Amino acid sequence: MSDNANVIDQSSPSIARVYDYLLGGKDNYEVDRAVGDHFKLNLPGSVSIAFTNRQALIRAVREMAEAGLTQFLDFGSGLPTADNVHQVAQRVNPEARVAYIDNDPIVLAHGRALLATNDNTTVVQADVRDSAGIRAHPEVNRLIDFDKPVGVIFSAILHHLNDDEDPRAVVDYWTGQIAEGSSVFISHFRSGHNAETREAEGKLQSTFGRGRWRTDEEIAALFGDLRLQEPGVVAAALWHPEEPAADAPRIGSAERELTIWEELIVAAIADKR
Repeated sequence: MSDNANVIDQSSPSIARVYDYLLGGKDNYEVDRAVGDHFKLNLPGSVSIAFTNRQALIRAVREMAEAGLTQFLDFGSGLPTADNVHQVAQRVNPEARVAYIDNDPIVLAHGRALLATNDNTTVVQADVRDSAGIRAHPEVNRLIDFDKPVGVIFSAILHHLNDDEDPRAVVDYWTGQIAEGSSVFISHFRSGHNAETREAEGKLQSTFGRGRWRTDEEIAALFGDLRLQEPGVVAAALWHPEEPAADAPRIGSAERELTIWEELIVAAIADKR
């Protein structure tokens, strides 16, 4: 990898750093905060989307680990935050192994510092579209045994691939690499056919030159021949929600009506059988 690949560009916003800002993190720059502030001020539900997605990811990893999966590939992992994939999985099984994949050099720098004392985790700087390169990476192969089941995670990453970049082919590639008994988690922006969706999609495309909201049917199609778990593709807040304490807000409860913002991020898991 060239030295230039590790240079952090502070003049252009980063998807990972904007997401970090929306989640309340500190690993971002003024250019990232400007984009994040646009979402906060003009699309105020954006913060709840970020948190709703993160909570669905935590629940998904925990369920995959409780089902017996001990190794995970996390694509577009973003910057370290509370309850990272390895922390959730290793609470279930301390021997769980996690390979984080992200193309942002700041993720590599911060991730390596965080994970330096954990031999069962690694961070690889790579583009999700470079499936073959990731598959051949020595750090990935040090931790992940593809002859055994793997939990593959595409959390809020595939909607950053345009149609001509063929996100279905990315998922299909990894479906072909993983063993039976593996699971694939996808969360994705849902097309709401409303002003909020159009404005949010337009902002991402004008800022990053990419971004594609998709319908539930298009998102389900990304799983290919994998078998969708119940309840299928649903709003992330309603994907296996946890029951809150009696005096707590019923966030993620199937008993309440979702806001328009919570409807805009969906989640699902499918299995290879």
